[in-house]
Amino acid sequence: MREPLVPVVPMSHTAHIRSHRKPRRNASSTLAMRAGVAGGVLSTLAVAGAAGSASAAEPVTQTLELPTLTADLATQVAQSADATQQAAANYELQAERDAAAAKAAKQAKADLADAEKKAEAKKKAEAERKAAAAKAASRSTERTTLATTASASADVSAPASGSVATVIAFLKAQVGDAYVMGGTGPNSWDCSGLVQAAFRQAGVDLPRVSEAQSTAGTPVSLSNIQVGDILYWGAAGSAYHVGVYIGDGQYLDAANPSKGVVIQDLSGYPATGAVRVL
Repeated sequence: MREPLVPVVPMSHTAHIRSHRKPRRNASSTLAMRAGVAGGVLSTLAVAGAAGSASAAEPVTQTLELPTLTADLATQVAQSADATQQAAANYELQAERDAAAAKAAKQAKADLADAEKKAEAKKKAEAERKAAAAKAASRSTERTTLATTASASADVSAPASGSVATVIAFLKAQVGDAYVMGGTGPNSWDCSGLVQAAFRQAGVDLPRVSEAQSTAGTPVSLSNIQVGDILYWGAAGSAYHVGVYIGDGQYLDAANPSKGVVIQDLSGYPATGAVRVL
């Protein structure tokens, strides 16, 4: 037995897709929803009104972000101040180092100049010492020669003129020596010590002091003095200074501490009298 055929009805191409429309609510549900919405709106308005009243009464003066911004700014300012202070300290330290370096350089320069000055003074002193030693050696040699000559002259009974030459040569060899009160040589003399030593070279033994030397020989007038005569200043027998006439209006003596043994013009310091012993 054949089954009866079921008629096929063509379907729309969207029939299998579910409808996106929301199901309709009934009238009571709709009214309830509208009432709820209205109540919520009124509540919101009421809260807003209250907030508005409160805002009008007490205005807001800060926000929640302001403290954070202020703290950050204070930190930045503090950091900037620290950096500035550190830079100033570094600058001051550098300035102190520069000043110390400049002072050290200046002191080193002064020390070098002082050392050079001392070295130059030492060099000059050494040169003067050597020159003085050479001069002293030369004088010593000359004196030895004079003493030998005087001794030989005495042995052969040399004439008076030769003895005078010996005296004058000895005296001139002492020029430049120092004057020292009581000095009798060989490098320092007083007036009578020098005269006594000079005449000893010719074999004449004179008294030690000027008072006695002024009367030791034959008195002569100053207009008739000859080379080798003893000149004195002051009265005979109480003279305070003596020297020896060397010719050409000059005499040689141990003058004083400032001059030492020198040759001077008789016109500048005229003698009182003279005696002749040779």
